Amino acid sequence: MFNALVLNQQDKRTIASIEQLDDSQLPEGEVVVQVDYSSLNYKDGLAITGKGKIIRNFPMVPGIDLAGSVISSSDSRYTQGDKVVLTGWGVGEIHWGGMAERASLKADWLVPQPQGLDAKQAMMIGTAGFTAMLCVQALIDGGVKPEDGEILVTGASGGVGSVSVTLLAELGYKVAAVTGRLEQNGPLLEKLGASRVIERSEFEEPARPLEKQVWAGAIDTVGSKMLAKVLAQMDYNSTVAACGLAGGFDLPTTVMPFILRNVRLQGVDSVNCPQQKRVQAWENLAKLLPQSYYQQACTEIELEHAPQFAESITNGEVTGRVVIKL
Repeated sequence: MFNALVLNQQDKRTIASIEQLDDSQLPEGEVVVQVDYSSLNYKDGLAITGKGKIIRNFPMVPGIDLAGSVISSSDSRYTQGDKVVLTGWGVGEIHWGGMAERASLKADWLVPQPQGLDAKQAMMIGTAGFTAMLCVQALIDGGVKPEDGEILVTGASGGVGSVSVTLLAELGYKVAAVTGRLEQNGPLLEKLGASRVIERSEFEEPARPLEKQVWAGAIDTVGSKMLAKVLAQMDYNSTVAACGLAGGFDLPTTVMPFILRNVRLQGVDSVNCPQQKRVQAWENLAKLLPQSYYQQACTEIELEHAPQFAESITNGEVTGRVVIKL
């Protein structure tokens, strides 16, 4: 028997409860993992509270990522005792996720836990940190070098943005970080390595087709009008890594940045990522993130407290990472 946070639906309301399950109730999968840590982020909060239409199939175990040890495997890539990490792939949404002491998963979804990281650190990084590494790698693959000029990161106080700032600074890039709460988040972003912090309101004016060239590269976690503004300000032959849709699905821009300035727009998706690149990204995270990253505000909770913290997260009352010890 093992403990799990299970979501059910009653009278169109989402009900979260701690239940004892057995292995026969696990969904199909090639690898069974003893989960050591999961994480609790805003998307998980929406799922658990029912404030967002995240879950469509009930019952569901939430948790979009996990880290733990292999119990059993029918896939030759993994054997009992192997340390593994999973991020993305729809776990916690369409397949039972990380908020249970055991998880049954497809082997293709897993990556070996890199040397130098433990399970808690992996969950402090989580899906957001993994996505940030993919964004940074997209800039490097696009030929953007530290000496080329300043790199812009939008939504810099969020999970993806803050890790992006940290990684870029560690690699020697000069980083300008955009946040909507300058007084609150400015000192933290500077501590993470931002050379300057910019108020989001400076990017809220509608973008002209082309504006003054400012940025050698950019990581955009917002999308829509923000991304259009960023594209209009990019240097010739620059790269923008875009991973966010918080601002909406529309992109009110023209072809001019792409034709007249040869700007490359690189989409980044943490799910649709080849396995080799996925493994390399985790290995890079283990090497590049400084120990100071793991000293940031992080709340460790027991599984039974997840519903309470989910409510607090959706109300904007929690800062820093929240990890769940299973």
